[in-house]
Amino acid sequence: MKKEINLYVDDLRDCPEGYVVARNIDEAIDYLENYKVKILTLDHDLGEDADGKLLPTGYDLVKLFCERGYHADRIYIHTDNGAGRDNMYHTLKGAQRRGFIAPDIEIHHYSIAVNRYSGD
Repeated sequence: MKKEINLYVDDLRDCPEGYVVARNIDEAIDYLENYKVKILTLDHDLGEDADGKLLPTGYDLVKLFCERGYHADRIYIHTDNGAGRDNMYHTLKGAQRRGFIAPDIEIHHYSIAVNRYSGD
């Protein structure tokens, strides 16, 4: 039986208490594949590489989540990027309607945790 976690995907913000943090989509995929994710909370913009190129985003993770049929009991979107939030939300809901992801996943257009950034 897989260990249960709450997963917070964000490159900069402080990880809320009771969550494990994934700072990029590779880390998030590792958690999604190896743990039972109860709550998944997503940022859209996940930073840049050393050359200033944008790294894969939370939206890229959502597309993989749907394609691979990952599961979380509840998904929240905590990004400040309005267009990114809408894209992630509607992609998840559309995938759910089409049967790519489980119908029992609760998908929320808002954050469950307070966004904090201490710079540490």
